Amino acid sequence: MMLESERRAVVESAPELAELTPGRTGNLSVRDGERGDAFAVTPTGVPYDGFGVEDVPVVATDGEVRDGRMAPSSEVPMHAAIYRREDVGAIVHTHSPWATTLAVASEPLPPIHYMIVAVGKRVPVAEYAPYGTDELAANIVRAMDEAEATATLVENHGLVVTASDIETALENTHHVESLARLYLQTRAAGLEPRTLSEAQLETVLEQFASYGQ
Repeated sequence: MMLESERRAVVESAPELAELTPGRTGNLSVRDGERGDAFAVTPTGVPYDGFGVEDVPVVATDGEVRDGRMAPSSEVPMHAAIYRREDVGAIVHTHSPWATTLAVASEPLPPIHYMIVAVGKRVPVAEYAPYGTDELAANIVRAMDEAEATATLVENHGLVVTASDIETALENTHHVESLARLYLQTRAAGLEPRTLSEAQLETVLEQFASYGQ
């Protein structure tokens, strides 16, 4: 079976995706190796506990469906575009409520906490385009590239997080959602969130590097 371990990872990660996003609104994918030309991705329109390993679609980075019993996510153009341009091994896309609140306000997430460096020095906002389109995919890649980030909010849509593997991508999705919540709660309390300086962020990055994070 093509990409058996990657397809199994999609199935095993689906319950955590369900915790992060309402209904069937999210998707995730796992690449074939570090720079492979194909990836396993969640199927479209199916409950997250409603598919098995052989159901999981395998899609080439040019968008061609190569295997799987079910149709792939409508966001295949986004996943394929990121894999073509970025050296990443997994992608998570959610409509998690706190991050999506910032997305519908078209407001980036600033560096209010040192854990933001897990995805960059800020989380930008990618310009809106209809879901499942090449235009949206290009906007997402551009936003991450310009911010030198591995995550981006998507205007009036949700959140995209990339990483070297699916475990890290899911963990960092939780980080962004948690920080978005802290940021919005601070503002809701009538307080002005304090942001970390460039020098402070650089220090955190150095500390992370020394710990092998």
